Amino acid sequence: MTQENMPDAKELKQERQPDEETCEQKEQAEDEPKACGDEEQVKDGAKETCEGEKTEEQAEPSEEAEEKPEEDLAKKLSELEDSRLRLMAEYQNYRRRSEKEKSDIYAYANEEFAKQILEVTDNFERAMAAPTADDKYREGMELIFKQLLSVLEKNKVAEIEALGKPFDPRSHEAVMNDPSSDAESGTVTQVLQKGYTLNNKVIRTAKVAVAQ
Repeated sequence: MTQENMPDAKELKQERQPDEETCEQKEQAEDEPKACGDEEQVKDGAKETCEGEKTEEQAEPSEEAEEKPEEDLAKKLSELEDSRLRLMAEYQNYRRRSEKEKSDIYAYANEEFAKQILEVTDNFERAMAAPTADDKYREGMELIFKQLLSVLEKNKVAEIEALGKPFDPRSHEAVMNDPSSDAESGTVTQVLQKGYTLNNKVIRTAKVAVAQ
């Protein structure tokens, strides 16, 4: 080969440069997807981190939500216990009232009947206070009167003591004042109509005169 046909070194260098450039371009092209993949991996990692943080945030409210039902349950149990205690107290009060009402019914069932009998007693006393020459008649009236008082006593009817006692507005009814009496002021000096109790309950007050 002659020197004329031999390629110049400069020309060979120029011919190789395009080839080298092509190789570099290929390498860059191959590296670009990798870079994109790396970016995607970074994004995916960031996404997973954010999701992990969200999961932890969601987990915390769930614990609070578990505590809240327990508090509500304890509150409801407390309210139910209070309601139960109130109902028991109301029932005990109702039971006491019922027992007292029954007791009062049994104790004062004869109250009206006793009041009517007391009117008969008053008439007996007036009849015995009237003057009579027949001693047997008087004795017979006294026996009947004692029998009547015995019946009243058996049925828990008792006379109210009034004569010589201090005036008591709960069992005495003052119908007149007695200015001429030497007794202490406020003392009962005369009984105009006897008073009575039934099972310690006043069913008729005593009509009295009171010293001034």
